[in-house]
Amino acid sequence: MGYIKGYDSQTLREQVDQVECAERLVEIESQRSLPALLERVWLLKVLDQLDDALKLSDESVRVARMAGTRKDVLRARVLHATILQYRGAHAAAEQELATCASEAEGQGWTSIAAFAYQHHGKNAYDAGDFEDARTSLKQALFLRREAGAADAELEVALLAIEAAEKRRSGQLVGS
Repeated sequence: MGYIKGYDSQTLREQVDQVECAERLVEIESQRSLPALLERVWLLKVLDQLDDALKLSDESVRVARMAGTRKDVLRARVLHATILQYRGAHAAAEQELATCASEAEGQGWTSIAAFAYQHHGKNAYDAGDFEDARTSLKQALFLRREAGAADAELEVALLAIEAAEKRRSGQLVGS
């Protein structure tokens, strides 16, 4: 999605143009395809409309199960887990993301596994478990490299790892 302008170095969350995202949400509001549903969920998430995002996310997982591929279901479940994370349900998000990462890896779907590990790491970071965040983010980086990801994608993963390491080091010093 081209709406991401960067990432907050303290929260690892996407930085977006709120007006642009709101306009896009209105533009695709009536579309019912799975890609449109997933985009709407993401837009609602970054616009901090988490109740609506959760409802639509549940619907997108159902649609993916009925009409999509197994890869579509995994993508929808990862996005659903990020909504749980943003709502503070870190344990539920952790479980869902770990399951998705494991399933994707088992199927050899490297890019989806990397996507799930990246979000698993961000969820752990958000929950204050910087060691687990670092481990998951490193796995995401490894898988992205294996999949031949673009340098920009690898840079985002490296910055997230660096942020987790700094937070982890800060915890160790303060202990």
